[in-house]
Amino acid sequence: MAGFTKAGSGLAAMVLAVLALAGPVSGSALAQEPAHSTPARPLVPADFRVPTRVETAHFTIVPLGPKLARIDYEAYMASVEHLQKTFSRSTSWPHAGITDADTIADMTSEAERFKARTSFAYSVLTPDGKRERGCIYVQPSRVPGYDAVVRLWVTKAEYDAGFDAQLYAFVQGWIAQKWPFANVAYPGRAIDWARWDALSGKEGPEN
Repeated sequence: MAGFTKAGSGLAAMVLAVLALAGPVSGSALAQEPAHSTPARPLVPADFRVPTRVETAHFTIVPLGPKLARIDYEAYMASVEHLQKTFSRSTSWPHAGITDADTIADMTSEAERFKARTSFAYSVLTPDGKRERGCIYVQPSRVPGYDAVVRLWVTKAEYDAGFDAQLYAFVQGWIAQKWPFANVAYPGRAIDWARWDALSGKEGPEN
């Protein structure tokens, strides 16, 4: 089902109300580390100023939120198979059945977690802000020895153009220089998936 159609907006609102209780299966949800049994605590100190905009000559990084729902949707839906293999390792995201309500609910949840300082999801945009090149997620870790987990994805077109390696290199420097973490995990990159799955108690890719 295509997202962001003009028709059926009333139905989308009704679905959104239901999803507010159940929560959508989304890229952001799949990016989250398995939940703790205790309430989420802030990931960063109270006096840390969380970055809300990073500009380079080739991209701009801003927090994910409802205002970016359309271009976020367009980015991941153009790269379904690529992201299932390289990011979610699952056919549950992205998929053709994602609705307007799913997308808005996901973006709203990300904005709420950002505000609560429990995790931070960012969109990587072109300098003009008209297209999303990928996303970055900064999250708590349940694995001892790591005080944060960072995951990122880029669209298939950007991956083919070599942007994945470029963004990963930038993010490593950005996190090391601008964030208050001593040891950060990069699953599927600095730590291979098999090792990370074993450390985190996860059984591996889902289908």
